[in-house]
Amino acid sequence: MVLVSNGPGELATWVRPLAQRLHGELPLRPREPKAPIDMLLVLVPCPNATGSEAPVARATGLFSRVLPAGRFWWLLLRPRRHGPWPKQGVVVFLGGDQFWTVLLSWRLGYRHLTYAEWVARWPRWNDRIAAMGPQAAGRLAPRWRQRCEVVGDLMADLSESARSEAPLPAGEWVALLPGSKRAKLQVGVPFLLETADRLRARRPGCRFLLPVAPTTNVEELLRYGGPDNPLQRHYGQGAPWSRELAGERWLETPAGTLIRLVEVQPAHSVLSQCALALTTVGANTAELGALAVPMLVLVPTQHLQVMQAWDGWLGLLARLPLLRWLLGVALTAWRMRQRGFLAWPNISAGRLVVPERVGAITPAEIAAEAADWLEHPQRLEGVREDLRSLRGHPGAVAALARLVRELLPAPGAA
Repeated sequence: MVLVSNGPGELATWVRPLAQRLHGELPLRPREPKAPIDMLLVLVPCPNATGSEAPVARATGLFSRVLPAGRFWWLLLRPRRHGPWPKQGVVVFLGGDQFWTVLLSWRLGYRHLTYAEWVARWPRWNDRIAAMGPQAAGRLAPRWRQRCEVVGDLMADLSESARSEAPLPAGEWVALLPGSKRAKLQVGVPFLLETADRLRARRPGCRFLLPVAPTTNVEELLRYGGPDNPLQRHYGQGAPWSRELAGERWLETPAGTLIRLVEVQPAHSVLSQCALALTTVGANTAELGALAVPMLVLVPTQHLQVMQAWDGWLGLLARLPLLRWLLGVALTAWRMRQRGFLAWPNISAGRLVVPERVGAITPAEIAAEAADWLEHPQRLEGVREDLRSLRGHPGAVAALARLVRELLPAPGAA
């Protein structure tokens, strides 16, 4: 059983829930050493990956083998050099470019299942297609629709009991999500630290938490918030530091704002208890939406030179040293002008469900807007209801796991 994915968001919200479900339903290695079936993870090339996906996936203990994206082409050329591969199996697409799983399933001779969020691009080479919704299913040509089943949104299965699993102390909690990639952290960390200072000045009872993405660590966050980050001089009063309080790790700003660091992943339990989140764009907006957490989505464009975190060949070209400043800035500025919705709840709904603040925004402006939202809890509850209506019904992970089981070879097959 080979799960294929790319970035940190997909690993947390698609791969991990499905892998946990399958381990709960079937005896699988590595959790059952004598089981007849291995669960493997193959990471595929992706310009938005951070490079730390493989160690993060290995740490979950869900996979017998994790093949990093840098070995993908070698895997296609010489599979046997990357471990034994039984004659039968199933490849499951859970993020990245769908064509990579077409190649991999063909090379291994395995059956092929694609989870199609918006469109199934290669239906001819899929044994089954699991569509997120009717929109993805409706885009299939009639001849392929018998292979498709609408299973629902995997994000809808984020634990309904998350709010009670690890209750936060009483208070008005605001989540800070600066991102998981260098280009976002370099801007997001100093920007959000100053925003927290200014919001606490307006609402002294406000409390803050920051989930540490699995692709970074506390030490890196401190560096991004300090003088080692050239953008830090535009924000705040100096470098933050970490401290231990009651057995927990906190970040403290020079202004005295305390921010609880959440190093347990995924951080769904604590996030679900927050009144508001201040976040960058990315998969985190999908997680927050699934947890029905109101959010302000922030894209400060005053530092375009460090924002070439775009995908595609132009994004790759923009990151070349000689062209970085010229083409990278031009590309990012063009994307900002031509953009549609950036947050996943807005993309899903086709309308503005959560605010997106794009431009030369400042921490003072965002703190004032966040304070205004917090002063009107009825508005926040309206956003929560909108997010719940978009989420759909739980059950997608169970339905997808059933399709995977149906494609597995019969017991005893070689």
